[in-house]
Amino acid sequence: MPPLVRTPTPPARPANPVEDDAHVTEPLPFERPVQASRKPAADGPALGPTGRPMPVIPEPRPVTAHGNARVVSMCNQKGGVGKTTTTINLGASLVEQGRKVLLVDFDPQGSLSVGLGLNPHEMDLTVYNLLMERDVTLDDVVVPSGVPGMDLLPSNIDLSAAEVQLVHEVAREQTLQRVLAPALAEYDVILIDCQPSLGLLTVNALTASHGVIVPLECEYFALRGVALLKTTIDKVKERLNPGLEIDGVLGTMFDGRTLHSREVMERLVQAWGDKVFHTVIRRTVKFSDSTVAGEPITTYASSSAGADSYRQLAKEVLARWPAE
Repeated sequence: MPPLVRTPTPPARPANPVEDDAHVTEPLPFERPVQASRKPAADGPALGPTGRPMPVIPEPRPVTAHGNARVVSMCNQKGGVGKTTTTINLGASLVEQGRKVLLVDFDPQGSLSVGLGLNPHEMDLTVYNLLMERDVTLDDVVVPSGVPGMDLLPSNIDLSAAEVQLVHEVAREQTLQRVLAPALAEYDVILIDCQPSLGLLTVNALTASHGVIVPLECEYFALRGVALLKTTIDKVKERLNPGLEIDGVLGTMFDGRTLHSREVMERLVQAWGDKVFHTVIRRTVKFSDSTVAGEPITTYASSSAGADSYRQLAKEVLARWPAE
């Protein structure tokens, strides 16, 4: 006699399946409030990516004579936040505004030099020689960057030795300030690309600078370290460089489609207020491509959104500087 096989009974369907499955098919609501819409209100100005009304940035004044340079450090002890990319592209954008620019590669990794198509390891003289050898002058070390109106002070791994050797020097924090002094009368802007640390090289850069721009990736870990950086800047201002000012905080790698980026930007504005630039730098593969090509995005992809962002940043930066 064959075994009895019980046919499974299908589950009973609810009277209204749409209502019964609603808790499965419908998305769960966000418990955190989503940032307000960026669309312009009927009776107010449009909101920019920072959540504030986007101002009208004035056109920079024309330059009749070069000199009286403003020295600005790109500083953040966290790596990979866009310091080198900002140094290259902001410098190139300032050149488009008629400024004569000197870029200083003050990172032993030499990323700024590589990003402009140079091989710093094949150079006989770098910023290390300028710092440590009295008979080496600025003109001996400065090389063209490939962008007319923008020069480069290159660096390589030798610079890592300078941090140890400078410890025994008199007025070790003012060494970079001393060697850059001849360049102040020749250039309009000097941008220093700092290494991702708060060591003696970074203190040298801050001591030599009039202002600091803090590139900050719109990501939680990058946000955490900004308080320590501000403490270092305050100490340098108090003890070494009373004229040092924070020119602004720049949001980089911003992706407005993600809630995380918007929340980080919101926290950034809450903490730093008007110090946060209205301009933000969004993620785009064009930045990586231009680095491989060894040129700024303003020449590699002149009509791209990334190039437009840095051109807008250059105008905003110039509008904030007192001499402008």
